[in-house]
Amino acid sequence: MIKEYNNIKVIGFDADDTLWVNETYFREAEEAFGKLLSDYETPNKIDQELFKMEIRNLPIYGYGVKAFVLSMVQSALELSNYNVPHKTIEEILNIGKRMLEKPVELLDGVEDVLKVLSKKYRLILATKGDLLDQERKLEKSGLTSYFHHIEVLSDKQEINYSKLLNHLEVKPSEFLMIGNSLKSDVLPLVNIGAHAVHVPFHTTWAHEEVTEKETNGKTYKTISSLRDVIKLLE
Repeated sequence: MIKEYNNIKVIGFDADDTLWVNETYFREAEEAFGKLLSDYETPNKIDQELFKMEIRNLPIYGYGVKAFVLSMVQSALELSNYNVPHKTIEEILNIGKRMLEKPVELLDGVEDVLKVLSKKYRLILATKGDLLDQERKLEKSGLTSYFHHIEVLSDKQEINYSKLLNHLEVKPSEFLMIGNSLKSDVLPLVNIGAHAVHVPFHTTWAHEEVTEKETNGKTYKTISSLRDVIKLLE
């Protein structure tokens, strides 16, 4: 075991794109949205405007599919100068419903890793997004029994994690977070004195991207597969 992990008592896992596929479905939805609005703008412009709308709406709607659908509807209205047909709005809603009905596709090694780690550590799930959707995905995943605690956060900033650790009565030095997002799952933990492991996913939402300056001097591990976590903690 790496010496710095000797004191770990609780391990937190992100959900989307760490345990199961998620961002891929958003990319597919964006492509479908671009085709729906192709009479009004180029695909690149539609993508840009939708992203701007999502960021503008984050403080109001938060994260998740429902927030994404509301941003698509609002973007469709603005991009079409409020001329978008009712049927197009209906199809945007259907895009969202199809996203919510997607099967949960576990990433490689997830259950094997949880099975091993749950014997020695208290495991928690710390994710952000829509509560109902995340609960539904967790239920579909069949992984519920591995987690001592499930937390759906409104955001993943230092203050959110500090409150969570206080609630769990665990010191930052005793906590390890594992996730695919440097912005949400790694840097906030490092900044409060906890440990973090980065497991990159092949696609990342632009809002979750960070600059080299933001990661400079930060201590965290990057691994290519969740399975490698076991080697770090052996």
